[in-house]
Amino acid sequence: MGNGLFLLNGTVRALDGTVAEGVACREGRVVALGRSEELRALVQAGDEVVDLSGRLVLPAFSDAHCHFAAFALSRREVDLRGVTSLAEAVRRVGAVAAQGRGWITGRGWLHDAWGGQQPTRQLLDQLVPNRPVALWRNDHHAVWVNSLALALAGITATTPDPPGGVILREANGEPSGVLLERAAELVRRRIPTPSVAELADAIVQAAPLAHREGIAAVYCPEGLAAYQAYRLLHQQGRLPLRVGMCLATDDFEAERALLAAEGQGDAWLHWTHLKLYADGALGPRTAWMLEPYDDDQANTGVVVTPPEELGAWIRRAAAHGVGCAIHAIGDAANRAVLDQLAATRAHWAPAGLRPRIEHTQCLHPADIPRFAALGVVASLQPIHALQDMPVAVRAWGKRVLTAYPLRSLLESGARLAFGSDAPVETLSVLAGLRAACLPSEEGTVASAWQAAQTVPLAAAVAAYTRGAAWAEGREHERGTLTPGALADLVVLDRDLLALPIEALREVQVVGTVIGGQWVYRNFPA
Repeated sequence: MGNGLFLLNGTVRALDGTVAEGVACREGRVVALGRSEELRALVQAGDEVVDLSGRLVLPAFSDAHCHFAAFALSRREVDLRGVTSLAEAVRRVGAVAAQGRGWITGRGWLHDAWGGQQPTRQLLDQLVPNRPVALWRNDHHAVWVNSLALALAGITATTPDPPGGVILREANGEPSGVLLERAAELVRRRIPTPSVAELADAIVQAAPLAHREGIAAVYCPEGLAAYQAYRLLHQQGRLPLRVGMCLATDDFEAERALLAAEGQGDAWLHWTHLKLYADGALGPRTAWMLEPYDDDQANTGVVVTPPEELGAWIRRAAAHGVGCAIHAIGDAANRAVLDQLAATRAHWAPAGLRPRIEHTQCLHPADIPRFAALGVVASLQPIHALQDMPVAVRAWGKRVLTAYPLRSLLESGARLAFGSDAPVETLSVLAGLRAACLPSEEGTVASAWQAAQTVPLAAAVAAYTRGAAWAEGREHERGTLTPGALADLVVLDRDLLALPIEALREVQVVGTVIGGQWVYRNFPA
C-alpha cells in the first residue's frame, strides 16, 4: 500500500531551475517531478492524489530568524503592538490588572508611535501597585516596569548600570521604569518561567499560525529553555515545525554537554550556531553607531559585547564545531563583528562553519562587500525596513541609504537569509516578500530609500527557502524540491513568479506540507 502524496496539474518550481506540472512524494521525501500523466503511473493504492488546478508549488518557507517559543508565549500576554498612544497602552494593562495573580507581562510597545512620550513606572503604579509588571518593547531591547518589579529586581537609585545595559533615570537618579539591553535581564530573571511542558503546549498551539503562512522550518535564537521544550515535543513525536536552535552564552556549558552527548541533531531539531549580541536596537537608540544619532548627538549606542569578547566566543564556539550568529544593528556593530570574523577566520573557515550576522540593519558602504568576501551570511528581516522607516530617517539621517541594504548586499554577492523576527514583527512570509520587493507607496524620502533597496521577487523567495536552508547547513535536504529532498512544500493560489510584481499583493498561501503530510490546506480537492 502506498503512503505517498502526488500534487498534479499545477506549476511546481523546484528552485533549482526545474519547472514541472507535478511532484510526487513518498516516505517524507520528494521522489519525482514531471508531467502529470508521467507521475500518475507511479501512483499506488493508498496514495493521495491532489489536482492543483493550476496552483503553484514551491519548497516550503523557512523563517531564518524567529523567536517561535517567545511568539507562542506572547499570545498569552498583554498585546501592545500597534498601540498609538501611551494612554491606550496603560488602559490595556489596566484591563488585566484584576485578572489572576503574579506578574503581568506583555510586549509590543513603541514609544516612537506615541509622539515621543516616554513610559514611566508611575503610570503603571497608578493602575497596578500590587502586581509586578514587565512590558517588553516591540524589539525586545527595552522593558517598561512598575515600581514593584523594580523592587523585586533590587533596582534603586544607587544600582549601577550593568555592563551592556542602561537603567533610564529621573533627574533625581531614581529609575524611571525603563531598562535597556542587559539591564532588562535584572527583571527578566525574576519572572517565573513556564515549565518545559507548558512551553511545549504553547508551541503546539501556535504552530498552525506558522503553517498558514507556508512555514515548515524556523531558526530560533532562543537558548536552552526553548530547546528543552522543542526536544520534549520531538521525543513525543509532536514537534510541529523543523527547528534550528542557537546555543546561548549563559547556558553554554550545559548546551555543550548536550551537544557532546546527543550530537547536533536531525532534520527536525538541531543546533546550528551560538547566539551573540554586539549591540542593541534602533528604537531605544542602543544600536552601536560609528557617529552619533542625528536626533541624539550625545549618543552612539550601546556596546553589548565588547569586540575582544566577541572574538573569544567565536574561537570558543569553533573549537566545538559551532558557528556564531551575531546580532548587529548599527554600522559600528556590524563593522566590529566583521572585523572579529576576519580576525578569527582561521578558526571557523577550515571547519566549514557558516557565521551569520543577524539583522544587518545599518552598514557603512565600505563594509557591504565584506560579507561575500568573508563568507558571512546576511540574515535580514525585510519587514523591519517598512516598520522602521520614520524612526530610521530621524535617527540615522543620510545613513539610511545603506540601511536595510537588501539590494546592495545581493548585488555584492552576499548570501541572504530572510526571516520575520516574530514576535517583534508579523510571522507572515508574504508580508516579508512584499516588504522586500514592493516599494512603499507613501511617497516620502524614506519610501524612496526603501524602494532603492528592493530586490527581485525570485531573489527574495530564494532567501526564504534556499538561503535560509544554506545558512543552517541544511541545503542538502531543504530549500529545493529535487528528488531526495524533504517533502516540505507550500501551495500558493497563483504562480507569483510568472506574474507582474504588483500581483504579489493578492497572492495567498493555500496549503502547507511537512514531511509529505498536510499541516494546512485551504483549497478543494
